[in-house]
Amino acid sequence: MLKLFKNHEFVLVLVFAILTAILCIIPTKFDDRIADNAVRCKAEVVAVNNSEIHQFGMVKTGTQLVSLKMVEGKFKDQVMKGTNELLGQMDKDKIFKVGDSALVVLSLSPEGDVVFVNPQDHYRIGTELVLIGLFTFLLLVFGGWTGAKALFSFLFTALAIWKLLVPGLLLGFDPVILTLAIVTALCAVIIFMVAGLNKKGIVAFIGSFLGVLTSCLLAVYYTGDLHLQGAVMPFAETLLYSGFGHLDLTKIYIAAVFLACSGAVMDLAMDVSASLDEVVRIHPDITRLEALASGLRVGRAVVGTMTTTLLLAYSGGFITLLMAFMAQGVPLINTFNFVYVSAEVLKTIVGSFGLVTVAPFTAIVGSFVFTKFKK
Repeated sequence: MLKLFKNHEFVLVLVFAILTAILCIIPTKFDDRIADNAVRCKAEVVAVNNSEIHQFGMVKTGTQLVSLKMVEGKFKDQVMKGTNELLGQMDKDKIFKVGDSALVVLSLSPEGDVVFVNPQDHYRIGTELVLIGLFTFLLLVFGGWTGAKALFSFLFTALAIWKLLVPGLLLGFDPVILTLAIVTALCAVIIFMVAGLNKKGIVAFIGSFLGVLTSCLLAVYYTGDLHLQGAVMPFAETLLYSGFGHLDLTKIYIAAVFLACSGAVMDLAMDVSASLDEVVRIHPDITRLEALASGLRVGRAVVGTMTTTLLLAYSGGFITLLMAFMAQGVPLINTFNFVYVSAEVLKTIVGSFGLVTVAPFTAIVGSFVFTKFKK
């Protein structure tokens, strides 16, 4: 049966491609929240008036008057005037200059006339599409058929998060159960897409699932033990005040912890499984204990750098927080006891737990799947 599936790898990829297309076109229950009396388009800034902007130190407040020339849509080539309100918040405010491209939201009257012009932000879609195109090109050139499969799995993962996970969380499904189910499905899709439906893929899938499950259980326990809650996540309070006060932010935080480390867990499980598969292929008479020992040695060699990868990835997200504490002379014990730092420490350590355990899990499963029992 496994050989049959291996010979029909293209069929497996085609099935996942169809699933990806279905995810792409299915609507969510939140699509109707987008206002139908507004038009979004790209515009070029042709003139600005900064006379009403007031600067207090590094903070700017007031109103920037902007003249915008529409470059697409039904109002193409028309010049309209809009206002850019500055709130004094550096992470949200933007200043336009002549020649900039802006994403503009045009509010329309029932008759279809423009009643308000809002230059929402600098236009970044074009550059983002260029980056995606370069990534796709390099992946296909250097990865070939394997790169194409990886691209499908990447796209499927992105759509699953946007079309399934995010709407499900907003609708009030249990975040831990929902996220664990979706991560399990993603593990199956990604691993079988890349490795094929064979022993190597099965071993990697089981090992990665056990690693993710370990991270999930540890996150559930230690989130309560550390008295953490989901309000530490960005825009958490904004979400509650937007009519979603029923959401359990703590469970969403727990789900985010093991979701964040699941990719590294899959990577390590695939490394151990592929290495063990190669060892048994070259030495078919190897015993289960010898195969297990080989898998553990491979796991030890990889797990050190992978845990450091998680530390670097997470620390990059809150480096300015650490800089602020050091600049103010906050003692180290106070720093690590702060709720935001504790939340990141939990993410790093629990994710590393998943990585440390996935190697022996995969080695144990592989020693049984790849070798035959010998008396």
